[in-house]
Amino acid sequence: MGFLAIFCADLAAALLLRATGQKLQSAYGHSLKSLGCDEAVGASDTYSCGDIAALVYLWNPLTILTCVGSSTSPIENFLVILSIYGACKRLIPLAAIGWVLATHISLYPAVLIIPLSLLIGYGPDAPSKKLFLQKSSGKAAENSADAGEPSLSFSWRPVIIFLLWTSAWSFYVLVLCGISVRQNGGIKEMFKRTFGFILTVEDLSPNIGVFWYFFAEVFDFFRNFFLLVIHMNIVFMILPLALRLKHRPCFLAFVYVAICSMLKTYPSVADSALCLGLLGLFINQLAEMHFSFVLFCGYVGVNLLSPVMHNLWIWRGTGNANFYFATAIAYAALQIIMVVDSTSAMLNHDRKLKKMCKST
Repeated sequence: MGFLAIFCADLAAALLLRATGQKLQSAYGHSLKSLGCDEAVGASDTYSCGDIAALVYLWNPLTILTCVGSSTSPIENFLVILSIYGACKRLIPLAAIGWVLATHISLYPAVLIIPLSLLIGYGPDAPSKKLFLQKSSGKAAENSADAGEPSLSFSWRPVIIFLLWTSAWSFYVLVLCGISVRQNGGIKEMFKRTFGFILTVEDLSPNIGVFWYFFAEVFDFFRNFFLLVIHMNIVFMILPLALRLKHRPCFLAFVYVAICSMLKTYPSVADSALCLGLLGLFINQLAEMHFSFVLFCGYVGVNLLSPVMHNLWIWRGTGNANFYFATAIAYAALQIIMVVDSTSAMLNHDRKLKKMCKST
């Protein structure tokens, strides 16, 4: 029964990814048409990003491994994708419940409140608003009423409604949790054993992350300091990325998910599966990534070597912690390369699009 639920969650997540990709591609096509750059970009080089994202997520070996292992991470991935889908379609209650439940299961999706708000306020990903302001006369002015063109101003009303829905769903979830755990210490004890467990890194069992090794070696006197530094790394990246990528909120959500998968205290391969699935939504814009082949080979190598090193260290006793930790460092390095390379490729795409619009 549990395996069936996890399989259905993965299947539903893939279908939502496909629908999200179709919405993003349609809206982006309308944006290019309103700018007069649709012919310059060319439709022959455009792929169906929704289909590719769904296939990458559904047939990813990491997704299959997570499903076979009966992990609950696919449910979290489904809720994250559900919130992004709801924000793209401006189905505000759906986006709110997806975000609330994803945050309830794992603390890190809380950072998605910013890209979801931008997605609801501005609409799906589009070229920079400066291009629309420059094209405010002529063809862009004639097409300003198109449904696919993003709003040049931020719509506060749907965002406020979204925040109200998130507050309502959060209150409802907390009430249900309070009822279910009132005989086991109440809400305070629940937060201590869930979010507190995530933030304090009490369990140092080996995983695909790097913090288990770090906190096993660090002196207890400095533990709280490094806990603060590690968690603040995510917080420090939120605002600069939001300011730079506010016109691409869905891509911003992907970047946040990738950063959290790299810096979370208890990562799993399901986090990479979600990142790769979301990455497929931007295959047309990220066609000029420089290290895609390196990333592919690196992921294959890490996925093959990680269980081998774990077996040598834990089960056979012929290795040590550094064997497995080396694959964890390689995994973190691949995540860093993916975030930096994809963000750079997206910004280069925006610059290239700006030059095309000037020449038309």
